[in-house]
Amino acid sequence: MTSTRGRDNAREIAIRSELHRRGLRFRLHQRLLKMTRRSVDIVFPVARVAVFIDGCFWHGCPIHRTWPKNNAKWWSEKIETNIARDRDTDRRLVELGWTIVRVWEHDKIDKAADQIERTVRTRASRCNLRPSIDRAQGQLARDGSS
Repeated sequence: MTSTRGRDNAREIAIRSELHRRGLRFRLHQRLLKMTRRSVDIVFPVARVAVFIDGCFWHGCPIHRTWPKNNAKWWSEKIETNIARDRDTDRRLVELGWTIVRVWEHDKIDKAADQIERTVRTRASRCNLRPSIDRAQGQLARDGSS
């Protein structure tokens, strides 16, 4: 368990690379909630989209959830606490005007990137903004102009 990286793991890097390839620009591991140690994996600040890449074991994936047999009660409480914390984080960020995207580690990279890109671009268009795009396409316009 200690060898599982909480951030910058292979899955997260693959999703970030795909998003970058699609021209989206973002921030990493930002703490959007004051007075907490909770951080968001990928942040699109202009569109106000927060992306979490959740591990199936640690965050209780309904498809791949497994319960260790050793120290089962402790692990059950630990994972249930993680799930409750995720829900609380989502609720608090939504109250602050953020849109939340949660991706499971088992999701295909291109499908996860599709979901994230669609959310970011939809959110940006509703706010009359362009999402952060690469310099070859132009600078970021907050007022919707080029």
